[in-house]
Amino acid sequence: MHDLTALILSASYVGILAIVFAETGLLVGFFLPGDSLLLAAGVLAANGDLNLGGVMGAVIVGAFLGCVVGYAIGQRFGRGVFSRQDSRFFKPEYITRAELFFQKYGWLAVVLARFVPVVRTLVPTMAGVSRMPLGPFNLYNILGAVLWGVSVPALGYYLGGLIPDLDRYILMIVGGVVVASVIPILVKVFQARRA
Repeated sequence: MHDLTALILSASYVGILAIVFAETGLLVGFFLPGDSLLLAAGVLAANGDLNLGGVMGAVIVGAFLGCVVGYAIGQRFGRGVFSRQDSRFFKPEYITRAELFFQKYGWLAVVLARFVPVVRTLVPTMAGVSRMPLGPFNLYNILGAVLWGVSVPALGYYLGGLIPDLDRYILMIVGGVVVASVIPILVKVFQARRA
């Protein structure tokens, strides 16, 4: 946690924006500390080291812009990747499945993906691949960015004010949140494979 705290304090709001942008917009950003970053920044705001409004603003802008870039990448390059017949992981029929999925659940996927690590990195790109209309995508993108960018730092702020020395336990809390958010996805994947 000390390294994350030092990173946040040295990079400040621009660093938070850049990390959130990379995690939500670039496929290589899935390993970045999204939820732990937001919680830790909220705790630091509770300690008076950062301004909570500045943290929330940086997260919302970074998340929104990151998703726009992820969508553009998927729209520009995704179909070419999935059209190769020799690929084991990227098959043309996956485009059809993605299109049907985003027609049925697109708004929900874009909003709720914010709260699930790795999924928040993939959903914007897959929305672009499936050619989800850009207008609705951006509407749900901003809604998800605001919900995520306000609620998670606010939770860190609240807990940071409530529990002394919370920064010592933040990684355990984030681990619990990640496990709790991934379990429903794993259950759905397992059910789909059985079907």
